Amino acid sequence: MDLKKLTLVAVLAVSQAASAVPAFAEAVNNTSGNTNTVGTIVSSVTDVMPEATDPLPPLQTEGPGGVLSPTPTPIPAATTEPTTEPATTTEPTSTTEPTATPIPTATPVTTTQPIPTDGVRAAASNQLVLMMNSNKMYQNGVEYLANQPMAVKNGVSYVSIRAMVERVGVKYIYDYKTKETIVTKGTDVMRFKTDSKIYSVNGKNVTMKGPAYQTNGTFMIPLTSITGALGIPYTVDNVQKRVILTLNTKPKASFTVPTEIYAGDPVNFVTSSSSPNGTAIVDQRWDGNKQDVYDTPGVYVVSYSVMDANGQWSDPYSVTINVLKPNTPPVANFTTDKDSYKMGEMITYSDLSSDPDGDPIEVTWTNKAEAFFTPGPATVAIQVKDSHGAISTFEKTINISDEILYSKEDFYRLFGAPGSVFNIDGSMVPTWQKVAYNLSSEPYTLIRSNSPETVNTEGITYKETSFGGTRFLVHHKNNMNIKTKVYVIAKNNNLYPTTITTEYVGFGGPNSYPEGTGKMSVQRYWESMQTRKDYKTTVLQPGESVSILTDLNKIAMKPGEIVSLQADLFSDYPIEYNVMMIDANKDPLTTLPTLPILDRDGVHNRGTYADSTRIITVTDEVGTTPARLLLGDNSSDLNLSGVDPMNGTEASNAGNFGVLYKIKFERVAPNSLITFNPRGGNYMGPVLVNGQIVHMPTSGSLSSAEMNSVIYRTGDFGGSVEILFTAASGSNLPVNFLVTPLPAKK
Repeated sequence: MDLKKLTLVAVLAVSQAASAVPAFAEAVNNTSGNTNTVGTIVSSVTDVMPEATDPLPPLQTEGPGGVLSPTPTPIPAATTEPTTEPATTTEPTSTTEPTATPIPTATPVTTTQPIPTDGVRAAASNQLVLMMNSNKMYQNGVEYLANQPMAVKNGVSYVSIRAMVERVGVKYIYDYKTKETIVTKGTDVMRFKTDSKIYSVNGKNVTMKGPAYQTNGTFMIPLTSITGALGIPYTVDNVQKRVILTLNTKPKASFTVPTEIYAGDPVNFVTSSSSPNGTAIVDQRWDGNKQDVYDTPGVYVVSYSVMDANGQWSDPYSVTINVLKPNTPPVANFTTDKDSYKMGEMITYSDLSSDPDGDPIEVTWTNKAEAFFTPGPATVAIQVKDSHGAISTFEKTINISDEILYSKEDFYRLFGAPGSVFNIDGSMVPTWQKVAYNLSSEPYTLIRSNSPETVNTEGITYKETSFGGTRFLVHHKNNMNIKTKVYVIAKNNNLYPTTITTEYVGFGGPNSYPEGTGKMSVQRYWESMQTRKDYKTTVLQPGESVSILTDLNKIAMKPGEIVSLQADLFSDYPIEYNVMMIDANKDPLTTLPTLPILDRDGVHNRGTYADSTRIITVTDEVGTTPARLLLGDNSSDLNLSGVDPMNGTEASNAGNFGVLYKIKFERVAPNSLITFNPRGGNYMGPVLVNGQIVHMPTSGSLSSAEMNSVIYRTGDFGGSVEILFTAASGSNLPVNFLVTPLPAKK
């Protein structure tokens, strides 16, 4: 019987020693108390289960020379770093777990005690060795003893989280409020909870092989989980009975320089450094190739290293720098075909500017006129700038005699480029004969959402159901103190799928300048017609709602900004459309049912109008005598009549904004000029003439009825001219298209 008891005690002792990887540890000292401490730890573990198999893989087969090699164990796949970070918790005054007995600060072995140099005890400076058959661990040649050995529960090997993190050198606290053990490594925060199989890394949950637990005041966690959470690779050496953890404690260094560096230019080195354990960086060094200014072109290799507070240097970070030869400034130059001109005589300029390095250059002219109309010297200048910011200027003075070749009006009639402006006697225009034409229309439904133009609160600015050809004109200003977005939501209330075909889209803004947004939306509308780049189809299932015309809400509107949109759609069945302005951070589909329908402002127009494409055909020859085509006056060109669907009242489309005019002059006489003349106030916006965009004017705006912008000029042969026009939001109606004969050339 005594022999059986002795055998049982021996078996238990062996099983305990085989499973004991240290948990919480302090350094060995020379006092006699160490033996008692070790004995206490070993004898206190009376419930050790069989050795775990999950973190300790079997040995590899014998390698060369018959020596067994340790098997590397990869980091668990579940430790991928999440993208969110958990809320901060209050750090307690003590870092020990609840009920834990305070342990004296670890003290390394003194230098008078010889450090074993055998393979079992020796460890590289970046390794932590846990001995499987004792309570010892080694780090940097220093021996430490654990007060809680590795335990095995339900086939899972557990270690003390505190012993691990203290030896690894990361931060560790216990949050009494949430009952969580919190480990911080750099910017990563890991949270473990007693009796839970779940831990989190920066807020992302990861499942462990077994639940964490406490024993003898020590918080225990699966070995694979803590090594995975800290990103520590390890191997198991079953020959020498040890687990070898490879610690990455070196700091990291890096730097950036400009992509292009030229000899003689200052170089900005932007450094970056970090420590895997959050240790402070205290020193840095560069190699001899770092220069604040490189005087000579060539290739230079520059290396940068940093040192942390523990005295560890990072690996050098090297960059190969190609220093280019110094930039050569561009050369500005131009000539004119003559040095002296009459008033109203065409001047021909030849730009001779260049860049010796072949860099692209930006050209800016000053006082470059097609002709001058005041006698005396006239100085014209040119400035060129290369891609490196180097600038060169050149100027030339020419002489203008007091002899008149053409008046300013005649010169621009004859030679002014499309979009150029000249003044006329605007009071005479209403006396000119009106052009006779045939009028027809196309069945495009216009939804004009322009009231309230200034939106003071979130809400629906327009709500309508339409099918077939549908044209949108949206023009609204954000008058709230938040950033907002405008949406057009399409909903299919049919019992069958419905297709929306987007044809043309023009969007302008956000911008605080209403005429600018209107001009840009019309320009992009014409470009969309030219290229058909916005053509697409969207299929809506029954009951489905989607946001369409999404150019409207790509960029949030700041307070005081405006957006303008003109777009053409087609649907094969009726579609419910909602135009709304809401907080830029809100979801439009979930917010729509909660929004009120906003009242009109009583000044600007909103409404649904049928037949919004007007076709004007002029069959008579024009251009032999002055004549005008007047649009948007509600007399010669009547306003579209419609309805405001939100309150059921009649609506009149003042100015016919949103109407697409297709104008065709079938016979324009030779040597004729077509110009654009505003009659209702300031105007800026393009037209499409024979498929080409012409801005009215090229720059600035037409601010009075005396201003005339060139649109088209026939030569010695006449022909037909097609003009597409739609009024730009923010501008004013009515407007005239004037057709006049050209003066004789001299």
